[in-house]
Amino acid sequence: MTAVLELDRVTRVYGSGHLAVTALDGVSLRVAAGELVAVMGPSGAGKTTLLHLAGGLDRPTGGRVVVAGGDLGRLDAHGLAVLRRRRIGYVFQDLNLLPGLTAAENVALPRELDGVGSRQAHREALDALELVGLADRAAAFPDQLSGGERQRVAIARAVVGQRVLLLADEPTGALDSLTGEAILGLLRAGCDAGVAGVLVTHEARYAAWADRVVFLGDGRVVDQSPFVATARSANDRLGGSR
Repeated sequence: MTAVLELDRVTRVYGSGHLAVTALDGVSLRVAAGELVAVMGPSGAGKTTLLHLAGGLDRPTGGRVVVAGGDLGRLDAHGLAVLRRRRIGYVFQDLNLLPGLTAAENVALPRELDGVGSRQAHREALDALELVGLADRAAAFPDQLSGGERQRVAIARAVVGQRVLLLADEPTGALDSLTGEAILGLLRAGCDAGVAGVLVTHEARYAAWADRVVFLGDGRVVDQSPFVATARSANDRLGGSR
């Protein structure tokens, strides 16, 4: 099956000389349409760096990052911005919702930035909010929403339009377990509908929603498995994450 996301021996080094820090060291990863891959590992293992590279928010020091058949290394800043708006959905750990915009306006914003008319963008935003069960909260501002509702708005914004890749960085970090499970159910549903997904998480119970679990340690892939029991075991070997 053709990969939507492909990392080919990707390295990312920050700094130079004796101050150089290798965040990723020769990581290769393929994620197909309809597949949800969880990435686990200790703090500092390179998980967020991997997502930033996959989403075109950073560039690798070495290797290639390919999304939907396009080599991100061949795109300039404008091309990367267009790709992110049209093809890549990103759920940030701190959500990045704009406080002065309603839920619908936050979801519609990337479509409007891409040149879609405001009415069309608003209709698409309402459809995305309906998908995550928040159609009745479309006019609410972020500070009027619960933590779980804000997470769902962020997911709606990530899937609106013709996105083929969904990247989620600890999307359940500040949520209770019940709400966290609901958020993972939404991510799983998006992948079941054909989107490729990468989830960074510290929690084995959330990684259980994935088709495959990849473990990073010191910037390298140290293990991967489709089995939850193995996921828990490997996370224990890595010392977990607090």
